[in-house]
Amino acid sequence: MRNRRIGTLLGTAALAGALGLLPLAPVQATTAPDAATSAAPAFQKVTLNDRPGEPMALAVLPDLRVLHTARTGEIRVHDPRSGVNFLAADMKKSPAGLYQHDEEGVQGIAVDPDFARNHWVYLYYSPRLTTPMDDPATPGVNEGDAPQTGTPADFAPYKGYTRLSRFKLTGNTLDYASEQKIIDIPADRGICCHVGGKIDFDLRGNLFLSTGDDSNPFSSDGYAPIDDRPDRNPVYDARRTSGNTDDLRGKVLRIRVKRHGGYEIPDGNLFAPGTPKTRPEIYAMGLRNPFRFGVDKRTGEVYVGDYSPDARTARPDRGPAGQGRWMVVDRPANYGWPFCVTRDQPYQDYDFATQKSAGAFDCSAPVNDSRHNTGLTRLPPVTDAEIVYGYGASAEFPQLGTGGIGPMGGPAYRYDRHNTAENRWPASLAGKPLFYEWTRDQMKALTLGRHNEVLAIDDAVPGIRTDGPIDAEFGPDGALYVLEYGTGYFAELPEAQLSRIDYVRGNRTPEPKAAADVVNGVNPLTVRFSAAGTTDADGDALRYAWDFDADGTVDSTQADPTHTFTTNGVFDATLKVTDSTGRSAAAAVQVVVGNKAPVVSLTTDPAPHGGTAFHWGDTVTWKVDVTDDQPVDCAKVTVSFVLGHDSHGHPLSTSTGCSGSFRTFVDGGHAGADNLKAVFNASYKDTPPAGLPSLSGSAEVALTPAD
Repeated sequence: MRNRRIGTLLGTAALAGALGLLPLAPVQATTAPDAATSAAPAFQKVTLNDRPGEPMALAVLPDLRVLHTARTGEIRVHDPRSGVNFLAADMKKSPAGLYQHDEEGVQGIAVDPDFARNHWVYLYYSPRLTTPMDDPATPGVNEGDAPQTGTPADFAPYKGYTRLSRFKLTGNTLDYASEQKIIDIPADRGICCHVGGKIDFDLRGNLFLSTGDDSNPFSSDGYAPIDDRPDRNPVYDARRTSGNTDDLRGKVLRIRVKRHGGYEIPDGNLFAPGTPKTRPEIYAMGLRNPFRFGVDKRTGEVYVGDYSPDARTARPDRGPAGQGRWMVVDRPANYGWPFCVTRDQPYQDYDFATQKSAGAFDCSAPVNDSRHNTGLTRLPPVTDAEIVYGYGASAEFPQLGTGGIGPMGGPAYRYDRHNTAENRWPASLAGKPLFYEWTRDQMKALTLGRHNEVLAIDDAVPGIRTDGPIDAEFGPDGALYVLEYGTGYFAELPEAQLSRIDYVRGNRTPEPKAAADVVNGVNPLTVRFSAAGTTDADGDALRYAWDFDADGTVDSTQADPTHTFTTNGVFDATLKVTDSTGRSAAAAVQVVVGNKAPVVSLTTDPAPHGGTAFHWGDTVTWKVDVTDDQPVDCAKVTVSFVLGHDSHGHPLSTSTGCSGSFRTFVDGGHAGADNLKAVFNASYKDTPPAGLPSLSGSAEVALTPAD
């Protein structure tokens, strides 16, 4: 297994002079046919859905419809013809149900390479199973939290799996009955973290699936979680997953789906079928949280982003500071977690019982002697990533700036000269894989050398801000489709959206805004709609078309119409705006008739302002008040305790009821970190009249420690 060299970036002028390879940056790409007018920005972001739920993943269909998932189970499909975002499925209502605790729920989604013929859509999700969940009748105890210590019998009820299946998409509906199960990935439930999975295909039809290490990082001081004490929940030991050749977690898997479900093993994975104590599905191992990757459809290379642990500084007895990684996986490899970051950055073999280190791991021949290891003891040598960076400024990669660490491996853009779509990206970005950073709101384009060393890092979409980009994919039109999570914690956030980033050639697309004075209430409901805020950067004359019930029929051509709904239901009132050149975009506002959303308030003791100061270790009591037009059921109130860290959060516990308490704490991995808060989020879904959806309300309190 070869060692990679990490290319050192030169200044732009030096790189151009030394190598003669530097392509034009996107803003300089002014050669026809990819030229933008001098008055126009190079790129434009067009919003496709500004209410995507808690967004997780997307997939673009051949006809430019866009599937996008929410962790809470909803799968939506954006229809570019009407601008409507249809609800294709809700996995909570599927026969398998949906398990949600910490990060579990719906994760990745992908489209079959032969979708035009077979209509298969792939989904990675957590089926409900019989895993314990919180009992509303016991507000002081959360039965959904797995024990941190105990016996195998205590941990057994929380053994589950995350499932990769495929479903037929019929029209804009996912057919539950068509499900074909492909592979189940083990999961230790009831304790956070790292269960996400991205799905992608290569040109040969091989399916790639990334899996997290399914390990708790919060008691390892931000270093390697390798705690295998006999009474400790195995979830605190990542050697049982990422470092285990006989386990499918902490890996990139490579399989070929069979005609009627299930899978077979293609040639060329890390371990040949039949090799003792190994799984032949493994393509790359030693990964912590490879949340996003992209397969280059031309080369077959896999561009993987792997999340960092939280330690801010190196410790001689523990190992290096936390570092994110981006790698080009062009052959089977071991990337070292939890033994090494790179070949020359090992973690220490730390004993959690004695709190002493036995010395550094050997990255040329890591040894997995964990009591939880079921695979080989001697592992393949560690292969280095192409990009390794920390929280501070990087000498090798200064273009990445500073901040949190959330690397995302994006797709490589492939320019097609036969593609005539006006919004296609320019040829100057051909072959460049995207690297996007969730915590830093960045989207970068990488220039690679002959041996995949990083030669340059440029802004991929100058002038465009993406707020927590969580998934991205190029469509058949050559434009980039992006899901943005927003800034917050495990919730549907106001900044969340599905968007398309176009390259501009002359005229630009109008940007519609749709609003209503009321969005839910009893029948009959009179609503005043508004297109206020709609703009067109070129000053073109605009035509407005409102479809109040999203049935494909235009109901009004006024900019600000009024409409009275006389039947109960859910109506995605959609506004389509078209300019004088025929470019169009749509926005929608959802109106629920027959039910009114509950109003939730949350109070805590200590309170955020005034009163007793808050300290870590305090028990925080909380009280939730709900006002609704339906009877209030306290058993349906959910309150989560989240450790807020910078712009992201780690869910630590969940309870139900209108009152209760949490004992707060900071795990070892975040001890001493800046910008920590104890965040409490209360939510309530009402019980609606028959045929109507539940409406929800939420409230959040964030406590800043006094010490």
